[in-house]
Amino acid sequence: MPTPAAATADLAAVARSIRRRVFEHVMRNGGGYLSQACSSAEIFAALYGRILRLGPSQAPMRPVPFPGAPSAANPDYVSGGAYNGPHAPEYDRFIFSPAHYALVLYTALIEFGRLAEDALEQFNRDGSTVEMIGAEHSPGVETTTGSLAQAISQAGGIALGRRLKGEPGRVWVMMSDGEFQEGQVWEAVQALVHHRLDHLAVIADVNGQQCDGAMDDVMTVGSLAAKLHAFGARVVEVDGHDVDALVAAGEFRPDGRPLFVLARTDPARGVPLMRERAPNLHYLRFASDEERARYQAAFDAFDEEA
Repeated sequence: MPTPAAATADLAAVARSIRRRVFEHVMRNGGGYLSQACSSAEIFAALYGRILRLGPSQAPMRPVPFPGAPSAANPDYVSGGAYNGPHAPEYDRFIFSPAHYALVLYTALIEFGRLAEDALEQFNRDGSTVEMIGAEHSPGVETTTGSLAQAISQAGGIALGRRLKGEPGRVWVMMSDGEFQEGQVWEAVQALVHHRLDHLAVIADVNGQQCDGAMDDVMTVGSLAAKLHAFGARVVEVDGHDVDALVAAGEFRPDGRPLFVLARTDPARGVPLMRERAPNLHYLRFASDEERARYQAAFDAFDEEA
């Protein structure tokens, strides 16, 4: 179950704090994945605050340096999934798919007391596990999911294994909508439906963006809801900035179908200045001192509105 702090948290306020932490980090480091925090902060707040049934973290609050590849001969290896608690039958498993959202995930772990506040000082440093693109040793990340969109297949295997072992815990996947441009996702959906993996749920950040710009300009995917329905999945569409709606979607009763929660979001939520960069929102890199100053003013205003 969620920690006591999470159970009493104002999730909208937590989401705002996640967004602020990422914005502060971006300003301090001269750039970063800001739009992903704009769109997904409420998703992470809802997941860690209410939806996921997790045990206490089994990992150090301050991440250790990369200890080498996992093996029986490497007892010092710490899985990033350990930050989500033990693999007990009654607990959920969380599979994190869009690895470039790692900074948002780390800030969520900080908000819910699973990671030390100063852990971000290790972000993207040589030898650190707090990687810019999360891998299986990064905090909160159980499996490496690249090149792209492999998490849903991995989660399907985990869910099938859990069912065969009689484990009651669910498997949750957090995805981005750009991943639905990858054919492997649709093969995975077909398998999830075939095996009736109704204890598996996906929550997708549907912000209309991918690394090369607006999704519809790169490759049109049409109606995700209609396509998922056609494959036989269960689909719920919600406002991805409404934490109550997100939590309600997570309180589902299995009905024989895998669940897909399509959370429609704004990639400039809380930082409207970002809209001037559209459709190139994937990574914020300041083009000039003048632009950086404008974002600093937006950050200062963000703090003043708190």
